[in-house]
Amino acid sequence: MQQANHIEVNQLKWLGYSTDNILPDGGFGAVSARAGVGKTSLLVQIALNSMIRKQPVLHISLDSPVKKINLWYKEMFQLLVQEFKVDQERELWETILPYRFILTLKVDKFSVPRLEERVKDLIGQEIFSPRMIIIDGLPFDEPVKDTLLELKPFIKNLNAHVWFTVRTHRHEQPGPDGFPIQITDVKDLFDTIIQLHPEGEQICIHNLKGGSGEANTAKLVVDPSTMLIKKM
Repeated sequence: MQQANHIEVNQLKWLGYSTDNILPDGGFGAVSARAGVGKTSLLVQIALNSMIRKQPVLHISLDSPVKKINLWYKEMFQLLVQEFKVDQERELWETILPYRFILTLKVDKFSVPRLEERVKDLIGQEIFSPRMIIIDGLPFDEPVKDTLLELKPFIKNLNAHVWFTVRTHRHEQPGPDGFPIQITDVKDLFDTIIQLHPEGEQICIHNLKGGSGEANTAKLVVDPSTMLIKKM
């Protein structure tokens, strides 16, 4: 659809990422922030960019129902359509919707073997074969290194990449390396780490790892009124 080209914009490219996928095959990315700051909305924007490019996205939620996640996508899509003044909103939505699949799992029952079983089942029945996976709600306050190490080869074999949300807390100070303490011990497993941090009336996007880093890159923020990524 011609109109889709007008919103095929990866705003994170201003942080120095050279490809629309941002992550390589088998790569891990993280978006960290405290509750309610916009982790999921940012990842939904990345997901919509992939869907428009016909890259299938599997959104796995460990703490929200399908209905709530679907609403996030609809609202962010409508805001992007308005932002880029794209016509035929309904037709475009119906065109990209087959490139998204939402899967909910209980966080206390989440495991890599269970995830592999569900994904292989989707692929085996020719229902869905993801290139981008979002794991929303994995508790990084608990030890997750073994889980990430176990997940890595499976994602690589899928020729896919994974984004995680990492919930931080207001009262916590970053670790000695400047990374959120939830991710300090596993940061070497990640290709990209992005932090959302409220500063006054803005939500600033800090590029902690990946791309070309903070130096010589544009300042990006999340507009609190729309949750869309903006270049300052």
